[in-house]
Amino acid sequence: MREARIRLGPEQPDLVVAAIARAGGTLTEPQDANAIIWSSREHARPTAVAALRDLLHPGIRWVQLDSAGIEQWVRAGMLDRQRVWTSAKGAYAPQVAELVVAFVLAAAKRLPHLARARSWSEGSGDRLQGKVVGIVGAGAIGRETIRRLKPFGVRATALTGSRQRVPGADHSVGPEGLSDLLAESDYVVLAAPLTAAAHGLFGERELTRLGPSGWLINVGRGALVDTGALASALVHGHIAGACLDVTDPEPLPGEHVLWTLPNVLITPHVANHWGPLYPAFAELVARNIARFRAGRTLCGVVGVGAGY
Repeated sequence: MREARIRLGPEQPDLVVAAIARAGGTLTEPQDANAIIWSSREHARPTAVAALRDLLHPGIRWVQLDSAGIEQWVRAGMLDRQRVWTSAKGAYAPQVAELVVAFVLAAAKRLPHLARARSWSEGSGDRLQGKVVGIVGAGAIGRETIRRLKPFGVRATALTGSRQRVPGADHSVGPEGLSDLLAESDYVVLAAPLTAAAHGLFGERELTRLGPSGWLINVGRGALVDTGALASALVHGHIAGACLDVTDPEPLPGEHVLWTLPNVLITPHVANHWGPLYPAFAELVARNIARFRAGRTLCGVVGVGAGY
């Protein structure tokens, strides 16, 4: 079996340290390491990019990143083909999917409106049974979302770049099916990675296609959506509402119009908040160290060319 000589840092959570030992890895100094487990709440800020770059040397064969979205590392030009890079994609999917379900329920029951009301009002919204949920970016988060929504009697249409059939979905489509998905969906969930091609994926045309009864739910990345077009669509009733855990810009400035709209629910990027994530990340680390030592394919391998 191959040795797994690990440099963990800059943060060293106890759960991750224990996972490394459990999987047969050994913590070591940077110059002696053949793998890096990156653990930092700073993710890919300039200081973090510089810190990780300093750790790389020809002996490093694998780098495990602690985030599912890696567009910051891609923009920084960090990914290379000399070693294997893995992200945490899929590790946090159950937790993110729980927030999606909460958002769908909030939209269906008109909670953004009712929670702002200063007097009693009639109407509690719709039932979910029979509604259509469109999932744009039906990877791990999308699949976990479909599984959790099924007991409510919804129908799910899932879109993936690979055009493969998505387990649990009633209908699976490729990117060419986006327009029809929007027209047919009551709720559209964005859970796609932010690539160059996906930047501004949802603009005026897509929001108009979603229509005045459709809700947009974004737990992917804020830049998937043209914020100006979204605000306009919400103000003018071109869509019914939006639930956003991510925005562009992020954090959303306090004076932004989106905060003032009664058909908008915003949370501060808490779908994968750090506290509950450490156990999931630790399990991923243990699993990948075991695979690394055995020479097996790692979980969450990043396609350097694809950027996710």
